[in-house]
Amino acid sequence: MHLLKLEDTIRGDMMKNKEVVSALIGGTFFAVPYLALSVPILPSVLIGAAAFGAGELVFGDYKLTLKETNRSLYQVLEDAKSKNKHILDMIPMIEDQSIQKELNEINDSITKIIDTISKDPKKVDQTDNFFDYYLPITVKLVDRYDEIENQKLSSAESKKFFASTDKMVKEINKAYKKILANLYKKELVDMDAEMKVFNSLLKADGYHDDLHSEKEEVKDE
Repeated sequence: MHLLKLEDTIRGDMMKNKEVVSALIGGTFFAVPYLALSVPILPSVLIGAAAFGAGELVFGDYKLTLKETNRSLYQVLEDAKSKNKHILDMIPMIEDQSIQKELNEINDSITKIIDTISKDPKKVDQTDNFFDYYLPITVKLVDRYDEIENQKLSSAESKKFFASTDKMVKEINKAYKKILANLYKKELVDMDAEMKVFNSLLKADGYHDDLHSEKEEVKDE
């Protein structure tokens, strides 16, 4: 585990300082032929320059994956994907179509939350207890519901359980949609502000009224 963290740190530092690394490579390929092998300076400079360029290409085109930059978060997301797939696989097993509908929406929200965090890992701070508590409990609830449903029980306790689960699943669906919306709250606010500024510029430059007039002309036609 320590070796993996050390590897991630070294690779991350190398990517952040790719020009330094490339320069070291170029300098080495210059120094060895020139100083150790007595190669004339011009060919040694050309060799060093070529090595530097190769280093820039290798490190410049390489993009670190989440697995390489944040191994712990990567594992959290992989575990979440596994749990979400389990929910998806369980949906056809559920007889209640209302529960099926809610679970399909829940599955969709979970997929989008995972994708969003994968693209912007910093957003994980906005998910609260989603990965550690909400998702595992959701899986447990789905499994237990399927188990009880298969027993074909008609007791008062079982009816109460089904009613409570139906209500709980709906609440989970709403909560997951809110979590997803919160992940994009900043972008929505920023875009709204940007559109207001853009609209003000259109008015200031005299284009806003022209656009409005064109819309009215289209309606009249």
